[in-house]
Amino acid sequence: MASEKKNKLAFLSMPAPASYVAGLGRGASGFTTRSDIGPAREGPSAEAIAEAQTRRGEEIEADPEQFQDPDNETGLFAGTTYEQDDEEADRIYDAVDDAMDSRRRARREEREKAEMEQLRSERPKIQQQFADLKRGLSAVTDSEWESIPEVGNLTRRKRRKEERSFAVPDSVLVGDRGRGEYENALDSRQQQDGGFETPAESGEMTNFVEIGQARDKILSLKLDQVSNTSAASSGTSTSVDPRGYLTSLNSVVIKSDAEIGDIKRARMLFDSLVKSNPKHSPGWIAAACLEEHAGRMVAARKIIKAGCEQCPKSEDVWLEAARLHTNEDAKVILANAVQHVGQSVKIWLGAADLEGDDSAKRRVLRKALEHIPNSVRLWKETVNLEPSRDDARILLARAVEVIPQSVELWLALARLEAPEQAQKVLNKAQAAVPTSHETWIAAGRLIEQEAVRDTKLTVDERNAKFNIVDGIIARAVRTLRSKGVLLTRDQWLKEAERCEKEGSPRTCEAIVKSTISMEIDEEDRLDTWVSDAKSAEVRGMVSTARAILAYALKTFPDRKSLWMRAADLEEAHGTRENYVAILERAVDHCPQAEDLWLRGAKEKWMSGDVPGARNVLEKAFKANPESEKIWLAAIKIEAENGEIAVARQLLSRARDVADTQRIWMKSAVFERQHGNIPRALETISTALQKFPKFDKLYMIQGQIHQSSKAYPAARASFAAGVKACPKRPTLWILASRLEEADGKSIKARALLEKARLVNPSTDVLWAESVGVEQRSGGEAQAKAMLARALQDCPSSGLLWSMAIWAEPRPTRKSRSTDALKKCQNSTESSAIIICTIARLFWAERKVEKARQWFGRAVDKDRKDDSDVSRDIGDSWGWWMKFERQHGTDVCSFSEHLRAFGRMLIRLFLQEHRQQVVDMCAAADPHHGPVWQSVAKDLKNAGKSTKEILELVADALV
Repeated sequence: MASEKKNKLAFLSMPAPASYVAGLGRGASGFTTRSDIGPAREGPSAEAIAEAQTRRGEEIEADPEQFQDPDNETGLFAGTTYEQDDEEADRIYDAVDDAMDSRRRARREEREKAEMEQLRSERPKIQQQFADLKRGLSAVTDSEWESIPEVGNLTRRKRRKEERSFAVPDSVLVGDRGRGEYENALDSRQQQDGGFETPAESGEMTNFVEIGQARDKILSLKLDQVSNTSAASSGTSTSVDPRGYLTSLNSVVIKSDAEIGDIKRARMLFDSLVKSNPKHSPGWIAAACLEEHAGRMVAARKIIKAGCEQCPKSEDVWLEAARLHTNEDAKVILANAVQHVGQSVKIWLGAADLEGDDSAKRRVLRKALEHIPNSVRLWKETVNLEPSRDDARILLARAVEVIPQSVELWLALARLEAPEQAQKVLNKAQAAVPTSHETWIAAGRLIEQEAVRDTKLTVDERNAKFNIVDGIIARAVRTLRSKGVLLTRDQWLKEAERCEKEGSPRTCEAIVKSTISMEIDEEDRLDTWVSDAKSAEVRGMVSTARAILAYALKTFPDRKSLWMRAADLEEAHGTRENYVAILERAVDHCPQAEDLWLRGAKEKWMSGDVPGARNVLEKAFKANPESEKIWLAAIKIEAENGEIAVARQLLSRARDVADTQRIWMKSAVFERQHGNIPRALETISTALQKFPKFDKLYMIQGQIHQSSKAYPAARASFAAGVKACPKRPTLWILASRLEEADGKSIKARALLEKARLVNPSTDVLWAESVGVEQRSGGEAQAKAMLARALQDCPSSGLLWSMAIWAEPRPTRKSRSTDALKKCQNSTESSAIIICTIARLFWAERKVEKARQWFGRAVDKDRKDDSDVSRDIGDSWGWWMKFERQHGTDVCSFSEHLRAFGRMLIRLFLQEHRQQVVDMCAAADPHHGPVWQSVAKDLKNAGKSTKEILELVADALV
């Protein structure tokens, strides 16, 4: 009970809640007295507020309750009760409003979105304008960020300089006051003759020399004031040499805060390293190099000195100490080093390098040999310093006694001895070092050099000497194999190439003969040897390649491919005599090889030996009586040398003996070239009965009729040709050009359309169609036709070249890039595109780039056997045209030079043109639209490749 009473009293003493109202549960209501809110007074009335607003000119706000219903002052619906039906009605109305709004919302949002996009496209934000650039910043590296320069004044406006005010002296003001005044009296300074004395005659002209001297004097005084400063307080003066001071500034290394911090951290690390492991010599060297880099040479020398004390057996520490000190101090340091590491070759060589003259160096090295007599390097350095050959030979004789296992010393001694004595030295070397192949190779080279130097030897005696070389190398291989020295085949080939480089081709050949068949399976010999010869030729080792092919031909004498490769090697790198000799040997072993016979005859003919060429072809006829190539070669030789009757007889015999379609075609061409048109047409008619599917016969027949303006006959010939040979695009093109020449462009288009149906995806037909449209004046139709052509033939270089030139100048580069990507898998198309790019560079006057790309177009540096691009004559013609005209800029500049300079420039250009002519003659191209039209023109029959090149360069537009 006592506890309950105590709790009740505690409750009553607690403060009441903030919202508590006494008697609220029994119906009482709360009230607020004035004492609860504090003292207050009543505010101004509504009338007083309205009167004040009227005086200030403010608009009086209307009372919102003045329009209230007088019967219901609180609202029209204030007395009603909001029931459940009302709530349901409100929900229905809200749903209806939402449904109506949803219908218009989609259109409204779409309209607002379109308006916003239009606004953004017309007035984009700065963030959108640089969005692509900001995405590209993700690839920027830290180093590139750091290398961005500081932004300077990019406004290109001159910044306003600070205006300075100076006190104007009185003399300026006085002089300025009388500037606008006029003199109204004559000058009193008159001469006796009545004239006036001018300033020029009285010596009062402005002397600019004196003004300049005065300016220099004032400047020197100012410099003296800066350079010579006196300290009055201490009574001493310091002189500053401006030149010396600027020179010393060049040697000052300015380091950034980051570098200084790195140096401090590295210094702490190296300090800890040398303290924890004082016998670790690289730590001392690194610490000294750090101080050297920091520019503290005294500290670096101190550290390296401590390193020498801690690591006296390390030669690197002593050498580093010598490097950090002056020459005299370094000698003392290395002298101390010899006391600790007397067997170090580097220490002795370093001490010798410190000496100034050769005698002192020899003295140091001889002292070194007393301590280290078995050092090959010391002996070699000592021998190299000997002034005379005899002293060097004596030293080497002593060296091989001390170090008999050194092959280098034996070989050096053999080179210094006479030939007879050198052979003895090499014999001793072979006995001392029986496992060395170098001594055997040196012996073979010695015999070869003797045979070459001795001019009194006959050919047989010289060959006998060479046979001795072969025997020495063969015995070397056997001896080394018996001693267990197994050099690989590749190692022997490298030794052969080394002998060739050093001028011993016969020893190289002997090595190849003795080792080329090692480690090869019998069935793989031919392919391996051909591959080895090709690799050696690519590296420039012609003698090695020749020796490999000679051995292969001795093993496989009936292989035509080997003889062709050997002939190619001799033609490219050998003499004419060797080339002819290899061809004569080739036809003896392979009499059925027509190409070898023809190459021999051509070489005779090109050298001017026409009877020799005829003799070769006579032998070829005996071995190959029905060879079409040999018959045609014989006919060409006779025709080119003016023997028309003999050539006609040979053609008649060839038609009887060989009777091939090409011989009949050449017979018709021969008669046409020599003006016998009826006989040419008769020959073609006979040939068409024998070979009705040979398209070139129809071409020649149609061209003969077209040249004589017999268009119906020519049309009939071409019609028969396209009917018999519908897959020959050239026939369709000639038929189209015939119609175009007859003024029937519509029929020409129809023929080409039909040709494209018969020969789909043929670029030459598409190109001809584009040309027809261009020649008829329809540029728009030509562009449309070209677009269709590229869709049908996307990798045609001919069409892409036309497309590039059809583009405006700014877009040609991008078009050429696309063309290169599309045509990269076709050698011919790629060559055409490369030539087009070269022409683009030419048009932009980029001469060197154009020349490089023309070289690429003709595969100037090609390493494989593909000659497709070299056979395109139009590329050679464009290059020749470029070399004719590219010197325009140089010549315009040469107008300001002397005659000698102009002569040199003309010689330079002539050299480039001659180089192109020679390369084209070597390539002997046969294809290209312009090249074929020029080469097959009757007026150009019998002309050489060089002459055709000049004509093609003139015809190209």
